[in-house]
Amino acid sequence: LNNYVDKMLNENKKIIFCLSTDNQVKRIKELINNKEVKIIKQKINNGFIIDDLIVISENDIENIKHNYKYQNNFYGGKKVTSYNDLKIGDYIVHIAHGIGVYNGIKTLTKNSVKKDYIELLYLNNDKIYVPVEKISNIYKYSDKDGVKPKLNGLNSTSWLKTRSYVRKKIEDISKELMQLYQKRATIINPKYKYYEEEEIFASSFDYALTPDQAKAVNDISEDLSTLKPMDRLLCGDVGFGKTEVALRAIFKAVVNNKQVMYLCPTTILSKQQYQVAKERFKSWPIEIALLNRFTTAKEEKQILEKLEKGTIDVVFGTHKLLNDKIKFKKLDLMVVDEEQRFGVKHKELIKNLKNDINVLTLSATPIPRTLKMALSGLRDLSIIDTPPKNRYPVQTYVISENELIIKDAIYKELSRGGQVFILFNNVENIENKVESLRRLIPGEEIRYAHGQMNKDNLDKIMEDFTNKEFSIIVCTTIIENGIDIPNANTLIIYDADMFGLAQLYQIRGRVGRSDKIAYAYLMYKENKLLNDIAIKRLQAIKEFTELGSGYKIAMRDLSIRGSGDIFGSNQAGFVDSVGVSLYTKMIEDEMKRLKGIAVDEEDEMESLINLETHIDDKYVSDEDIKIEIHQMINEIDSFDKLIEVKSILTDRFGDISEKIEDYMYEQWFEKIARKLNIKRVRQTDRLIEIELPEDVSSNIKGDKLLYESYSISPSFSLAYRNKRIVITLYYKNLKEHFIRYIVKLLNTICI
Repeated sequence: LNNYVDKMLNENKKIIFCLSTDNQVKRIKELINNKEVKIIKQKINNGFIIDDLIVISENDIENIKHNYKYQNNFYGGKKVTSYNDLKIGDYIVHIAHGIGVYNGIKTLTKNSVKKDYIELLYLNNDKIYVPVEKISNIYKYSDKDGVKPKLNGLNSTSWLKTRSYVRKKIEDISKELMQLYQKRATIINPKYKYYEEEEIFASSFDYALTPDQAKAVNDISEDLSTLKPMDRLLCGDVGFGKTEVALRAIFKAVVNNKQVMYLCPTTILSKQQYQVAKERFKSWPIEIALLNRFTTAKEEKQILEKLEKGTIDVVFGTHKLLNDKIKFKKLDLMVVDEEQRFGVKHKELIKNLKNDINVLTLSATPIPRTLKMALSGLRDLSIIDTPPKNRYPVQTYVISENELIIKDAIYKELSRGGQVFILFNNVENIENKVESLRRLIPGEEIRYAHGQMNKDNLDKIMEDFTNKEFSIIVCTTIIENGIDIPNANTLIIYDADMFGLAQLYQIRGRVGRSDKIAYAYLMYKENKLLNDIAIKRLQAIKEFTELGSGYKIAMRDLSIRGSGDIFGSNQAGFVDSVGVSLYTKMIEDEMKRLKGIAVDEEDEMESLINLETHIDDKYVSDEDIKIEIHQMINEIDSFDKLIEVKSILTDRFGDISEKIEDYMYEQWFEKIARKLNIKRVRQTDRLIEIELPEDVSSNIKGDKLLYESYSISPSFSLAYRNKRIVITLYYKNLKEHFIRYIVKLLNTICI
């Protein structure tokens, strides 16, 4: 590097280094002694030369580009909440009044105080106004495609009957779930020990783990260190590092002298994951095998014998691994990759295997039933939604078939040295399609691949494409899982309306796996009239271009298809009558009751204290965002949470007003009041009086904390009435921020 710099400077060139971290700046300063070189702390992907100017990026310098830890400004953001955003005209479910229509936020004045209310429309255009601080009583209604729910009447008993019916059904399902849950809880698995080799194995990974990956690794390690069998769902986008997390779990199992089964839905994925593992484990005495439809009868016989003897540590394969003939000596961990791609029969076999071993399920877009079990607390959930460094969202276009656009897209990709996937999911006509594309793109080599080809031909084609021997491949959905070709960054899908949402998302994940911007063209036949389901799917895949959207896609799938019975194959179940969101909440509550955990019953009453809950249009004018802010404030239940929400709002919209901060404290007060069972607060224009329940009063009576608390402000008085402590606060000295003193006092003497 020094030689190059000296040579260029001698030729009167001007040199600038653009680096992204302080460590890199320091390292280059150590390496380059010449003061004429400029160093700028600014990230660029690649260097360039214009006339006498030479700009060098970190990616142009060997041994420096990975010398820093992963940084991501979006980590910690709650991206997964946006699936539940409310828009005017959306169907909603109010826990007490049933199915209605959301009609926006209305500001009303009550007792000279401005408050925001959510307007809901019901049958016969009846309206109710729900205080924004009670937003947790409202759920977005979502069900199967094309089903419009029937609105409830405000004075009708039909909603109460519906809710009662669904709750009875949920009780029955939950008992069955609980039996399964308890059955697994009674199984005692040997604890996995920690070995130093794990640290050595981890350190051999070429990249720094993202924060999400590190958390997932830690979660799995903790699961395996308990006596209860692990059942964890690891949800993360394609290329976000689920495989590395899984390999660390596999390594932990092997050093604890256990066997591992790695189950894949396709032959190609099983081979790729097998090769990744071979490379990752090459420095360790770990015996790995591959069992799929391309395994010869002789090889299969040897593998089965070694599995039974316990000499094979890890076996990768397809559904062939679910055969009854296969006997393991010490199987203790099963990794299921992309569970949604397995058929119903194979899922049942997987479920039977899961009863007494550790299970790790990997998925970019889990099926609704799997996701619902995770959301209901029956399976543990880890989410990796931090994108890798230098990754861009895939630019997605939904258009009717157009040869000019196809030609233009292909030539643009070829002009930057890239490769193209063309998905045509019709084996019978694939050769005809290839011929028509050869006429469209003359002079370019185009090959095709599909699952019915023999092993050698398929392997040769995929290997040649990976090695850039040719640039355009026409293929079926065999590319859906596991193909990792960073140089392929344009994808054209014919008849995209025929695919499911999660499947489209998986297929699109084949491109955009490098630091180049990738393009996906989702095409449907010209003049074809799309049905509502297809339109929703294509719109959703176009909408979710953001990196880390796999979880959102699964949630949208949950809302489009319905989640259904956890045990049955019926997608809709009886969930339509209350909507997915409320149904999930009801099943969570029922599981808590069965475990003996108290459930907070939602109340309809307005807040105990009359305080301004209005968000001014000058701060935020968009109603969708206002709803999101009210939801965030509604979740405040501690000082840490209050500071977190305040920080997020300040970062996004600027400094919050004193009134919004008081509103935050008021929501914290509501949680404290519920915890202490405070039912009534008397509020006049000069004082507020709070009566603590008898059991709370008896616990703190005579405690010195009570008298210490009194000194918070001379504006408080404390008295005993009928075995209850009564706190009185006078407005005069405290001005408008009285709610903060109340929260501080209650938190001190009671919590």
